[in-house]
Amino acid sequence: MKQRPDLRQLWEQVREFPDAARIIHPRAYHARGASINPANRFETLHIEEEPADQIDEDSRPIKTLFFRDSSRSIIARNNSPDVGFETSVNPYRGCEHGCIYCYARPTHEYLGFSAGTDFESRIMVKIDAPQLLEHELSSRKWYPQVIAISGVTDPYQPVERRLRITRGCLEVLARFRNPVGIITKNRLVTRDIDLLGELAQFSAAAVNISVTSLDESLQRVLEPRTSPPTARLEAIAMLRKAGVPVGVMVAPIIPGLTDHEMPMILQACAKAGAQFAGYTIVRLPFAVAPLFERWLDEHFPEKKDKVLSRIRTIRGGTRLNDPRWATRIKGEGIFAEQTGSLFQMSCRKYGIGPRPELSAEHFRAPRRQLTLFD
Repeated sequence: MKQRPDLRQLWEQVREFPDAARIIHPRAYHARGASINPANRFETLHIEEEPADQIDEDSRPIKTLFFRDSSRSIIARNNSPDVGFETSVNPYRGCEHGCIYCYARPTHEYLGFSAGTDFESRIMVKIDAPQLLEHELSSRKWYPQVIAISGVTDPYQPVERRLRITRGCLEVLARFRNPVGIITKNRLVTRDIDLLGELAQFSAAAVNISVTSLDESLQRVLEPRTSPPTARLEAIAMLRKAGVPVGVMVAPIIPGLTDHEMPMILQACAKAGAQFAGYTIVRLPFAVAPLFERWLDEHFPEKKDKVLSRIRTIRGGTRLNDPRWATRIKGEGIFAEQTGSLFQMSCRKYGIGPRPELSAEHFRAPRRQLTLFD
């Protein structure tokens, strides 16, 4: 048996910014959520590798490339009534966590990439995010309100340990005392307990830990580079102990695969210290649907028909995705109603309450020392 490479040595081999960092991972395709790169729906040309190359995909490493994102603004706004926030900050585009079901995968197609392995191995990095955030919060046009980090891709994906962009944004928010809500699947959020605790003193911080399954063997193939379930429960306990409001997002619930775990997830998270909870039903927009179907073929072929049938049932009977605001998060029909009822009953049983309201009343714009040239 080959000895597993030392991860510390691998990180030491990463080249410094600003150009790009290349990491050769000790695992190959089986450590990725997607196993293919489907065609970009906006591109007319698509390159497919010849099967005659005789390359064993299970042994071929996929390099992760990080590119500088040159965005000139950082606060994004949305008018969706069902996501719970109006403004958000996303330090990264693309996500190395590689969750196969991720509804954000198609956003990578706007960059000319694929929603498949490109999404989890071609990561755009907003290295200037803290500076951009400080500039926008300092503007007289800024109306203090809750900022979500992130809302699209995970702000604590693996490279954050090294780049610390999310932490830099939290440092800015703490100086301004601007409220922030975080959702993540990574225990790395506990690194920033000092800043989150400081904001929590002003009712200006809350963290949602996303838990899809308590089955680590399922988690490893469903969400390959996320923290294992036990580490997420530890994160909940640590945040609660530090006085940071913390909850759990049972998300996404996958009918026929993970839906039976919801009561157990809520029970385990409540025991760890979760104070509030939410849930979403799996969404499979655009290229995510065929990627998810292929993933079922590869890992759970015996459950594929059942899972897809259940998803179609909550999406109107024939579709795998429903983009309508009123139903895209919770679904519709008898299974969706049963899921909602079970969620409410479980929350009452385990003492999980509503999400706390965050406050912007302590917002302040730190004064900057003027210079001769101001």
